[in-house]
Amino acid sequence: MTKAAAANETAVRDEPRTIGASRAFAWLLVVTGAAGLLAAWVITIDKIKLLEDPNFTPGCSLNPIVSCGNIMKSEQASVFGFPNPMLGLVTYAMVIAIGVGLLAGARYRRWYWLGLNAGTLFGVGFCTWLMYQSLYEINSLCLWCCLAWVATIVMFWYTTSHNVRQGVIRAPGGVRTFFDEFTWVLPVLHIGIIGMLILTRWWDFWTS
Repeated sequence: MTKAAAANETAVRDEPRTIGASRAFAWLLVVTGAAGLLAAWVITIDKIKLLEDPNFTPGCSLNPIVSCGNIMKSEQASVFGFPNPMLGLVTYAMVIAIGVGLLAGARYRRWYWLGLNAGTLFGVGFCTWLMYQSLYEINSLCLWCCLAWVATIVMFWYTTSHNVRQGVIRAPGGVRTFFDEFTWVLPVLHIGIIGMLILTRWWDFWTS
């Protein structure tokens, strides 16, 4: 082996590893990001209209329970000092950009994938807090918020699955095997639990 070839091999070996993703996962990021962005956009527009006219009734305010207006008027709707959906406009757009980049063949370093996982984990945590507030404090549901919750949950579990299977997150072989075959179980179970909580929270209303 020549010195040039040896130097090149060493450079390749020493270069930080980059990790791509399947087209299916890339499309999942694009679709879930778009769903979340749509929800954030509609809620933001309705929030602006509500600020302009306190008597405005959002289109998704269908009854005393499914009432986006009640959610928008609550303190929890601006927990960071500005309307929550404005955060969604930025974060979901970032997820779409990452997904489009993967479709174009982009490969990211480990810290980037960990950052995406941390971001989706924060999103799930924030959505869980909002769910609790919606069900047990505000006592109303927002359909667009529910869409954002579902999108974030699916996004988080599949990002975690990708990172475990690619070795970005170190895990035992059994865990990697589970994610290889049964990733879909986790978001289905997660969303199913939320659905049951919603059903039981207002059981009398749904069955009346």
